Amino acid sequence: MRYSVSCLVTRCLCLAALLSVFAGGPLSLRAAELPDKIDFNFHIRPIISDRCFHCHGPDNETREAGLRLDLPDQLGETVDEEAGIKYVTPGNAELSEVFRRISSHDEYMVMPPADSNLTLSEREIALIKKWIEQGAEYKSHWSFIPLEPVQLPEVKQTDWPRNRIDWFVLKRLEQEGLAPSPEVSREQWLRRVTFDLTGLPPTLEELDAFLGDESPEAYEKVVDRLLASSHYGERMAVDWLDLARYADTYGYQADVYRAMWPWRDWVIDAFNQNLPYDDFVTWQLAGDLLPEPTREQVLATAFNRHHRQTNEGGSIEEEFRQEYVSDRTQTFGTAFLGLTLECSKCHDHKFDPISQKEFYELSAYFNSIDESGLYSHFTDAVPTPTLLLPEEDKADQLKSLNTQISAAATELQTVRESESASFEKWLANRNPDETGLEKGLVGKFTFDEIIEAEEQKRIDNLATPAQFGKMSDDPEHIDGYQGKGLKLSGENNFRTDAGGNFNRSEPFSIALWIKADHRAERAVIYHRSRAWTDAGSRGYQLLIEDGKLSAGLIHFWPGNAIGIQAKEALPVNEWVHVTLTYDGSSQAVGLQLYVNGERAEVDIVRDKLAKEITGGGATEFTIGQRFRDRGFIDGEVDELRIYIRELTTIEVKQLHDGETLNALLAKPGQDLTEEEREQLFAHWLTHHSDHYLQASGKLTSLRKQHNELIDQVAEVMVMKELAEPRTTHVLYRGAYDAPREEVTRGTPASLPPLAEGASRGRLGLAEWLTSPEQPLTSRVAVNRFWQMFFGQGLVTTPEDFGSQGALPTHPLLLDDLANQFIDSGWDIKALLKEIVLSATYRQSSLASKELYARDPDNELLGRGPRFRLSAEMLRDQALYVSGLLIDKQGGPPVKPYQPEGLWEEKSSAVYTRDEGEGSHRRSLYTFWKRTSPPPAMITLDAAKRDVCTVKRQTTATPLQALVLLNDVQYIEAARGLAVKAIEQAPEDRNQQLTWLFRSLTSRYPEDRELELLKQVFEEQLNDFRKHPENAAELLKQGDHPVNTEIPQSEQAAMTVVAQMMFNYDEVVIRR
Repeated sequence: MRYSVSCLVTRCLCLAALLSVFAGGPLSLRAAELPDKIDFNFHIRPIISDRCFHCHGPDNETREAGLRLDLPDQLGETVDEEAGIKYVTPGNAELSEVFRRISSHDEYMVMPPADSNLTLSEREIALIKKWIEQGAEYKSHWSFIPLEPVQLPEVKQTDWPRNRIDWFVLKRLEQEGLAPSPEVSREQWLRRVTFDLTGLPPTLEELDAFLGDESPEAYEKVVDRLLASSHYGERMAVDWLDLARYADTYGYQADVYRAMWPWRDWVIDAFNQNLPYDDFVTWQLAGDLLPEPTREQVLATAFNRHHRQTNEGGSIEEEFRQEYVSDRTQTFGTAFLGLTLECSKCHDHKFDPISQKEFYELSAYFNSIDESGLYSHFTDAVPTPTLLLPEEDKADQLKSLNTQISAAATELQTVRESESASFEKWLANRNPDETGLEKGLVGKFTFDEIIEAEEQKRIDNLATPAQFGKMSDDPEHIDGYQGKGLKLSGENNFRTDAGGNFNRSEPFSIALWIKADHRAERAVIYHRSRAWTDAGSRGYQLLIEDGKLSAGLIHFWPGNAIGIQAKEALPVNEWVHVTLTYDGSSQAVGLQLYVNGERAEVDIVRDKLAKEITGGGATEFTIGQRFRDRGFIDGEVDELRIYIRELTTIEVKQLHDGETLNALLAKPGQDLTEEEREQLFAHWLTHHSDHYLQASGKLTSLRKQHNELIDQVAEVMVMKELAEPRTTHVLYRGAYDAPREEVTRGTPASLPPLAEGASRGRLGLAEWLTSPEQPLTSRVAVNRFWQMFFGQGLVTTPEDFGSQGALPTHPLLLDDLANQFIDSGWDIKALLKEIVLSATYRQSSLASKELYARDPDNELLGRGPRFRLSAEMLRDQALYVSGLLIDKQGGPPVKPYQPEGLWEEKSSAVYTRDEGEGSHRRSLYTFWKRTSPPPAMITLDAAKRDVCTVKRQTTATPLQALVLLNDVQYIEAARGLAVKAIEQAPEDRNQQLTWLFRSLTSRYPEDRELELLKQVFEEQLNDFRKHPENAAELLKQGDHPVNTEIPQSEQAAMTVVAQMMFNYDEVVIRR
């Protein structure tokens, strides 16, 4: 079939991009300027991805004419059968429609079309033409190709390589006609490697020891020492905190504190213990799903809870819950696959073979935890799921209490069984008029009379007169079930503080008559809480949901609560007696619903209550209305009873009909059925058995102790799978309220499939990710580790290994390192050791003009790396050399110096600095507030951590120099360093300045440098002697006490020298 010209124009909208690549413009480019062998991935794909994939790539929505240039089958389709023309005809550019289009001078035929504003260079055209002539070999995208063993290349300078890395680097340099740079000095190498592996500079003692060690193992001994240092884990953790978007606050508007630091400490420990990378990843993705997981394995899953969260009024809970799921999915893609999955949230990826459906199949793995889209506004409840982290002594106490509670529950059952004989004696002499329904009654409201008080109307409490009832917005006083009752509008209420502030260890019962005039989707009958939209609104409640009664006790909904719902709908347009009883067990089976005296069959909705239900700010038991909830519209209520004990079944019946208990008490013993005897036995135990009451009181007391103790225990957000996976849908345009096709868990088809029989949960995903067959995981990880040492990865876009990302500068080296990483058992320390002991790493950062001109970005690795120290390293260096650094690992975040008022600009919070130790910890322990990160660190390019960050931006601004000069933290450090320098040799200025210089640069100053330092010192000394008040003012900066033995003018002058040195290139730049 032949296509018309107009059809071809439409179908090949972007093919001209290829054609202009192949033939457009003059094709006189010399062959010598092109590679001998054209590789599709490294020479062709980048061109068509950038110019053609938007219209002819993976995205269905933007594809023109149904043509995909990312699929080899379509490239080979016939365009003109008679003429033998295909889109790409291997070996013949003249018979390739792509070539014909881009070589056309017809404005209607040429591609890319003029209105696309896209063009191809002469070299790009020649590259694609040569590719066609060489056979047009197509390859899958380079990063999706499985890893294969790599052979060492042959090189000329065989005495240069120190390990496998160097052979690949040297081969590339020799191909470019270049040679490696000379080896860096031992001093600079030690400074370089010490910063790289610990984030701190070497001490002078370490420097002298290394310089004095002439053994062949000197370098290796240094590396082993650094890798064994606890500072190693702290340095490694910084990059991982960026990647995991770790912060100490929730983000968004309120941005209040949340305790996630135990996970940060786990990361430090994991690096220090050299946890294999596959385990490191697996624990963070699915540690909770491992067989009998340890506390550390569950804690590791906090990785997926570091996303921002909101509690802003008016926010839609499901919208933000879906946002959290999306964040986890995108972070998974960036952190472990090096892919921009976020592009597929709203549509098929425009450049990579990731469809929108596949995005949601992957997100289904992260969509099944018992979480809320909103965290608590009224309480500090930790959003569920959570892990309790008791300290060792509290853990022992809790374990002991659990044992005692179990024993007390067994004892109670034993007492119950042993009391049969006593019950029979009572049964023979029982009093038929003694119901016992006044026992434990703290609230009795008949609603028969509304009393007009001076301040407000009230309703008497016949059980506890001092705790009367109040009303808001005047509920209507109507004929009730018995006498008078109240009719509610949904906006008004009845309230009382009559004993309703129950904690989770206290049994209680609440009974009342209600009348609903319609089957409500949702209605609040009563509660003691603040607001249902607040996931942490602690308390208890009785609702109508989908026409059915629903009850619950809540610490944080949904994951830290117990809840039940009646199977049958609540009758409407009739009075119904409803009783809720609770036994104090914190278990859903301890909640019972009764409807008209009969126990209702219920479904258990939630069954994990681990912390207190009080303390949420609710002060009163309320009927009919709740803040930001649907009230009991046109609902009627009457005869409210509140008990501080669990009612028995027969007592509930008595409250309902007023006669069942009396009738059974009067019935002859021989006429009682087995069920009736059992009901009377339960009644007798509650009212007459001293042994039973004593055992029951003991159990309640132990539960109360456990409750009070566990309420002090810290929690951290973690992952925990729902019993049944939540349904996941493709969301149209990514909108939470526009679900389309239902999807199940799955991985992208462009990557290896899940192993046969693999778990379909997060653990199966982690196993898939760390499988040796997975082409991305090890490449992505190795690339990021390489970036630590060279400032950029072998792939300079660590966040994007897809079509729009950079190509690897040394693809065989990347694959060789990835293979080694897997073969070593994913040994991180072994990989880092290999890198820092290479000749490549040992090169000087100084290079010839020719090398700088040929390779300004050092992609060829012909010289040592040179880049500014990170924000954390600069601050930690200042504290370390000054002797102010508190070398303490882990613990809650600290608040060092920062300008006043910054927090207040963003929220109502006030920043209160930690004095002393808290101002001198390592920077990774600094409190990280998302809406107002530490300003000095942000100025020095620290990541904001709102999203997963795998490479920090690098800027150069005057503000950075001003921070190092004027920030109180650096002034105080300069003071400390100045005192240490003077104390080295009180009478020898040269020695003082030499010690200071060497402490900061790891080398001796040259004569001209020393003279300059002396000049600055003398000038400042003279000035401070003339103006001693200026010296006193300078030395007041910071908490560190002023040395009283050294003249203040001398201290101040040396402080200025230290301040100047903090800005010195060799101190700021890691060479």
